[in-house]
Amino acid sequence: MAIKIFIDQGHNPSGINAGAEGFGLREQDITYNVGKYLEEFLKKDNRFEVKLSRNSPNEILGTSNATSLKARVDAANDWGANYFISIHVNANVNPDINGTEVYVYSEYTQSYYFGEYILNSIVSKLGTKNNGMKVRPSLYVLRKTNMPAVLLELAYITNLSDSEKLRNNQYQFAEAIYDGILKFFGF
Repeated sequence: MAIKIFIDQGHNPSGINAGAEGFGLREQDITYNVGKYLEEFLKKDNRFEVKLSRNSPNEILGTSNATSLKARVDAANDWGANYFISIHVNANVNPDINGTEVYVYSEYTQSYYFGEYILNSIVSKLGTKNNGMKVRPSLYVLRKTNMPAVLLELAYITNLSDSEKLRNNQYQFAEAIYDGILKFFGF
């Protein structure tokens, strides 16, 4: 039986729950594209089934921040996903802050190890700084999902070097996530 992976491309294209911006880039565009590329990798691999939270670049989920997050979680829970991956990019007022990090509900769980494989794969493939695994039980998508869930912060959109990777290497970010998934499962 195929492993069902739900990919949540963080944020809406505009308005409610729109994402961070930096260097002419928008988080919601990057997360949409990386999610679509990751979907392509997983669809070509018969060991996986895949579903996206946003099926078109203009799709808006919910009518508020809370209902947008709920729509993503409900879609994953209703589908019976085995794993949930929420894709984001980070931002900071300090332009020197950079790197990749992964958020999970709690330490030393299936989610934690799943995220660790993905984090290490992204850092290895893209050369971003490894900011490690972070426990964030307050995050809705980690708290309300019925399956192991990770929230990926690919890189900082507000850091020049990271933003260039986010602009030019979206396919490679998706490939790194896919490679991390394969390593986690021992494929």
